[in-house]
Amino acid sequence: MIVKPRDRRALTEAALGKRPCDLVIKNARIVNVFTGEIYNGNVGIYDGFIAHIQCDPDNLNISEKELQSEYSYDAKGKYLIPGFIDAHAHVESTMMTPRHLAEAVIPHGTTTMVTDPHEIANVCGTEGVRYMHENSSNLPMRQLILIPSCVPAVPGLENSGAVFLEKEVRELLDLDRVIGLAEVMDFLGVINNDERMISIIKAVEERNLFLEGHAPFLSGRELSAYLCAGPNSDHECTVSQEAREKMRSGMYIDARESSITKNVKTILDGVKNFRYFDTLTLCTDDREPEDILSVGHMNDVVRKAVSCGLHPIDAVKCSTINVAREIGAKNLGAIAPGYAADMVLTESLEELVPSAVFFGGKLVAEEGRLTAVIENMEFMLEKENTIYIDDLKVEDFKIKTPCSASDGKVKARVICYKDFNSSETDIQIEELPVKDGYVDLSNSELKYAVVINRHKGFDTKGYGIVRNFGTHFGAVGSTVSHDSHNLTIVYDNPENAFEVARSIMEGGGGISCAKDGKVLETLALPIGGLMSHKSCSLLAEDADRMKRALRTLGLTQKENPLLRIATLALPVIPKVKMSDLGMVDVLEQKILEMFVL
Repeated sequence: MIVKPRDRRALTEAALGKRPCDLVIKNARIVNVFTGEIYNGNVGIYDGFIAHIQCDPDNLNISEKELQSEYSYDAKGKYLIPGFIDAHAHVESTMMTPRHLAEAVIPHGTTTMVTDPHEIANVCGTEGVRYMHENSSNLPMRQLILIPSCVPAVPGLENSGAVFLEKEVRELLDLDRVIGLAEVMDFLGVINNDERMISIIKAVEERNLFLEGHAPFLSGRELSAYLCAGPNSDHECTVSQEAREKMRSGMYIDARESSITKNVKTILDGVKNFRYFDTLTLCTDDREPEDILSVGHMNDVVRKAVSCGLHPIDAVKCSTINVAREIGAKNLGAIAPGYAADMVLTESLEELVPSAVFFGGKLVAEEGRLTAVIENMEFMLEKENTIYIDDLKVEDFKIKTPCSASDGKVKARVICYKDFNSSETDIQIEELPVKDGYVDLSNSELKYAVVINRHKGFDTKGYGIVRNFGTHFGAVGSTVSHDSHNLTIVYDNPENAFEVARSIMEGGGGISCAKDGKVLETLALPIGGLMSHKSCSLLAEDADRMKRALRTLGLTQKENPLLRIATLALPVIPKVKMSDLGMVDVLEQKILEMFVL
């Protein structure tokens, strides 16, 4: 991928001083991500690209004509670093549209994002991807797009709103700003040469595009097989040894610091003694509005890496040129002649609070405020209701037991969360009380769970029992439920579950909770059941009210309770998850019967 200058000849002439630059950033302390040096200099910019850097790092007393430009910006001795590149992100997980997200992250120094729209793809198919592409056009930042590889994530184990095969992927590869294939989550399909996955990978390889990986806990021969198949990155590393093995194998590790999962410290603890960090990058993956407003975006991830012991220049490198090389972008991520003029001025390489942000050689944010104008746009998809659920009854939330267990007890498989802050689960067999032919959890720490398919043409419901979810009472429901985004509810009794479902369906999707038969709060997400029309600040207020309501139900263990429910139905994260077809054994890739007879 190359971001090309419109007139390379004119850029060359500007480098030679034969024509004036558009802008010169003067008196900057330039951070060189190629050499690790910092030196004083002036940066000349022409038509969005760096034409020349006037500097004398070796004190050779170079005599050179001063850069000519009608406009200049005085850096006043601040550090000038490349604009941050987010190695992996889901725009939908911010609950904002691409345009509102841009408004929020640009002042924090993020100038490029590698986005995976597989959330909206699972709901709206190819039209969902096209919507994200159109909504992210003509922005004062660069939102690159990867085509979702696994829609649904695991065929046969869940039903989503669309199915992507080779045909759909090839069709979407023709869109502008598409740079490759998004996280290849079906790692078992890849290493076992599943025809669906191999044909999709081949279609992308034919164009020499980026293949993004997703390989939690893969090791040894299975990791080697995955790398041989093509994908060469992973943002799912959660333990130190895993990061070491994958980096030793030449794999790019996108160290993640999201609103849900924070892995930067663990990964850096594991690789800190390595001599080189060329294949270490940083990403946000899923970051919510409140976090963006309060602590930042990619600048916060880089700040975290520095606080964990990574040298500030290495941390900047991991969030700029390393990402550019990972995705095959030849002129992004550095301050050098011929590179896109995406840059950030900051007082400190440890605090990383931008005082000015430049994109394409233009000032787009200053002192935490967006200075560029982002035009409002309307799209038909934003007006569609994507909740296709027939009328529900309270009885739909009762779990009927086998005929032989009308009263007394019944043995059942129970999904157990590893802890309150993890999305990892296991399974154990427990005896459950039965009353009038239904599972009775009225005097239990366990909770009911249901995944209701909300896409057109389906009428499926999967039931389960969970332990250590975190709520003491009440019901929590959401259509933000990775990756098929069906309606998922965890509840203490059917009445509360029904109220949550009713509230979400009336609003066209979102997150809701109820207690004592009454809805406490609902966060409306009417765009695909995933996103809001609101700006970052307004949405953060809504999300804060939702979080406070969730904490009253007992979700106090998590720093951020909002998306606790979001990964219960994610059948690519071991070991057992839910879907609209029932309980899923992730590693064995099969549906499990709830009851053990």
